[in-house]
Amino acid sequence: MDRSQLRLGDFAGEPIFPMSEDGEAAALSELAALVSTGDGLPSFLSDAENRLTRFLAAAMSLSPFLSENARSHPPLLAAVDQPVVPQIEAEIEATRADWRTDGTTDASLMVHLRRRKRRVAFLLALADLAGILKPDEITDLLSRFASAAVAATIDHLLKSAGDEGKLKLSDSDAPSRGSGVVVLGMGKLGASELNYSSDIDIVVFFDPDAAIIPDAWEARELFPRLMRRLVRILQERTGDGYVFRTDLRLRPDPGSTALAIPVEAALLYYEGRGQNWERAAYIKARPIAGDLAAGEAFLAEMTPFIFRKYLDYAAIADIHSIKRQIHAHKGFGLIAVNGHNVKLGRGGIREIEFFVQTQQLIAGGRMPQLRCRRTIDALEALCAANWIDRATADELTASYWFLRNVEHRIQMVRDEQSHVLPEDDAELIRIARMCGFRSIADFSKALLNALKTVEKRYARLFEREITLSDEAGNLVFTGEDDDPGTLETLRRLGFQRPEDISRVIRAWHYGRYRATQSAKARQRLTELMPALLKAFGESRRADEAILRFDRFLAGLPAGIQLFSLLQNNLNVMRLFVEIMSSAPRLAEIIAARAHIVDGMLDPALLTDIPTRSYLADHLDAFMTGAELYEERLDRLRIFAAEQRFLIGIRLMTGAISGFAAGRALTTLASLVISEALDGVLAEMEEAYGKVEGQRVAVLAMGKLGSAELTAGSDVDVIVLYDCDDPLGMSSGPKQLDVPRYFARLTQRLVAALSAPTAEGVLYEVDMRLRPSGNAGPLATRIAAFEKYQMNEAWTWEHMALSRAHPLCGDASLMRETGAIIDAVLAKPRDREKLAHDIADMRARIERDKPPKSSWDLKLVPGGLIDIEFIAQYCHLAGGVTRCGGEEVLTTDDVLVRFGPALMGEGDIEACRKALELYTNIAQLTRACINDGFEPENAPAGLLERVLRLADSPDVATLEALMADLGADVRAVFRRTVGEGGDGDM
Repeated sequence: MDRSQLRLGDFAGEPIFPMSEDGEAAALSELAALVSTGDGLPSFLSDAENRLTRFLAAAMSLSPFLSENARSHPPLLAAVDQPVVPQIEAEIEATRADWRTDGTTDASLMVHLRRRKRRVAFLLALADLAGILKPDEITDLLSRFASAAVAATIDHLLKSAGDEGKLKLSDSDAPSRGSGVVVLGMGKLGASELNYSSDIDIVVFFDPDAAIIPDAWEARELFPRLMRRLVRILQERTGDGYVFRTDLRLRPDPGSTALAIPVEAALLYYEGRGQNWERAAYIKARPIAGDLAAGEAFLAEMTPFIFRKYLDYAAIADIHSIKRQIHAHKGFGLIAVNGHNVKLGRGGIREIEFFVQTQQLIAGGRMPQLRCRRTIDALEALCAANWIDRATADELTASYWFLRNVEHRIQMVRDEQSHVLPEDDAELIRIARMCGFRSIADFSKALLNALKTVEKRYARLFEREITLSDEAGNLVFTGEDDDPGTLETLRRLGFQRPEDISRVIRAWHYGRYRATQSAKARQRLTELMPALLKAFGESRRADEAILRFDRFLAGLPAGIQLFSLLQNNLNVMRLFVEIMSSAPRLAEIIAARAHIVDGMLDPALLTDIPTRSYLADHLDAFMTGAELYEERLDRLRIFAAEQRFLIGIRLMTGAISGFAAGRALTTLASLVISEALDGVLAEMEEAYGKVEGQRVAVLAMGKLGSAELTAGSDVDVIVLYDCDDPLGMSSGPKQLDVPRYFARLTQRLVAALSAPTAEGVLYEVDMRLRPSGNAGPLATRIAAFEKYQMNEAWTWEHMALSRAHPLCGDASLMRETGAIIDAVLAKPRDREKLAHDIADMRARIERDKPPKSSWDLKLVPGGLIDIEFIAQYCHLAGGVTRCGGEEVLTTDDVLVRFGPALMGEGDIEACRKALELYTNIAQLTRACINDGFEPENAPAGLLERVLRLADSPDVATLEALMADLGADVRAVFRRTVGEGGDGDM
């Protein structure tokens, strides 16, 4: 019998079983009632014994969607006894012509399309349940109708744009002909395998140079607007329902591109940034509307992207990466019946599709016969080419159609795009009976057989591959939709906002950053992803950490080297994750200076202490070959930034203490400032010559002077000079008098350190500690410095001088400066007045600049300032030299050397204990974050490290310890220095 002439009543046996006897009886009564309304329905519908009537009643009892349509639109039942296919063919042809009626508007077209969709869906559902059409015939007719609906809408939109003068159509009766508008059906629509309630996936491109386009630039705005209308026409729900939910997100980089883009832009994207899953998606692509010839030409251009010419190991690795992205197949989840996803679950439809597509991508470049759109055609082609055996092809084909039938019935129940079987048996029986099984047990047996068959064949395809899903679970970052299994995996790994994280990672895979634009970089990233996400997930506040990593990737010029490094060096990867989770400041440095990662590759990074010789050797090597002044300044900035970063890494990992970090940062600064001074001197000599007998030195003050710099500290310096004739002139073609010469030299030195260049700033420079502060000259002659310090300086200036040491410059001037410092500090002093001045200064600071919180370690009572003032009192009150003015003494050194003369051993130890803890915390937090440390706002990883420094189990315990130490230090301050008042310093 001609299959095209089959009627619903031509089924053999019982195609389906009703939901229940009561449900069937109710449906029979409803059919009889509909006949009695006189709407011209066939009389046999009121005959409860009629075989076709009983079938219709069973279908209505099983599908609320069919029942509601029959009830709301009785004419649908008028031709149920007529051949099905001719009726659907007629609807498809009429759909293609719906746009032609004069005066057709968006609204009128919407009405026509929805009414035709309702009739097609009703008839096809019944034909499917009756089993009078094969599954491939059902999917083909659904796909043809969808294609016709899209084609009619495209023609309508082009004609309306032509009527408005926005396009110049060559033929108003065939608007798409020669239009250059490419409309591709993707996925199941492209392969003519459309689901019963499927979305339709389409992509739309246009040729800006096509004859119909009067202005190429205006077209870039026009076509996206037309596509927004297309989506509304097809998917907006009205009183007549909807046609198809329409998805245009399979276009290139949908998060950042318009709904329709130029053909050339699309081809460039796929050539340079196309992803693995897009290759697989284009296997099924088919021109369905618009300029069909242009569509075929576009797909011909895409062939080298989809099917690679040569089969090599890189291609196989690439294919495997698709598999890992699309679906995690082994070790995750169980095959089940209740609640099982027949599309994405184990043994589901997706596994069959991937089984086919993987081999098509591997071999399709050399074997064109494998380039089939339909899954079952591809299985047959693979078998014919001896890629798979006959048993595999037959088993997967049978399982494919069985699962597609189940999928259709799930969707037929309420016209929902679902692929998940009901959880409860009360609903599961509905699906079983729609599939022709009387019991859940019989249905489950058949379903499990199909799922296990697919699982077995699918697993063999990758049986030698070590799966990335065994530990992690689903990691699907394709398309624009979130994969539910992936969101659950992310949540289980420790991410609080899996939807946001999934969106961020999809952006990486779309190649929106330079680092991920190459196919090889994305391949490495795909392979790295499970381990990377696992490592991030193990850090507290994993979401924040991965967002910092995202900002880093955004600034990275290339990614393949980094991804390969992280993949092959787990220790570096863990360190990388630690930075992102614990140290936002270090993460920002990496993001701004991607090359800085190179320093992390040094195997001795965490064992070598950055001593003076270590840093000097590295600096000399780094500066080799840099001749120009500006180039040397840029190199200094790069070197200093990298070394500060690496010192921060050592601090963060506990490889060095806070005291060691302070010394290392100070040594680094001294070397860099010395190098900058040499460069400035050379520049000055070239421009202005030299001053007879000139000597220049830089005096380090503040934390730079006491070797206690922290990350981001300013450098406090004083520039000292001497020469033979203070009233002389420089020797160059542009002469300067001595004061202006050394003032200009100081200005250039400050600029060399603090002026922003392409490589940033070296150090912010503070010169307010020079004699007379900002009111004094920029550079100070050594004789004036000595006179001021001996005769005019205030107590606080001698306190500052106790931390000073000559940093760099002329060796003889540095020795002379050191001797002056020794002499000043060794002067006999009135201890009572000294103590009063210091205590008064502390009281004023406490009054005028109170601490912001208990974590303001510098200003809190008993904090760093108290300890520094105690040490400075001991230094000045002792009246002894430092064993050489060039010696660098930290606050801890001063307490050890000068404290015993004025303090008890217990008081010294109390101060040193507090100083060590404060320094460790301050150095660590300032290396890791830009703002002040507060536990409630700190990165979780950093907070853990702070607690570990103090050997404290929680914040409350640490705060109690700090309060006790602060109280001890304040008591020592009072015993040693006094209470303070309003005295004049």
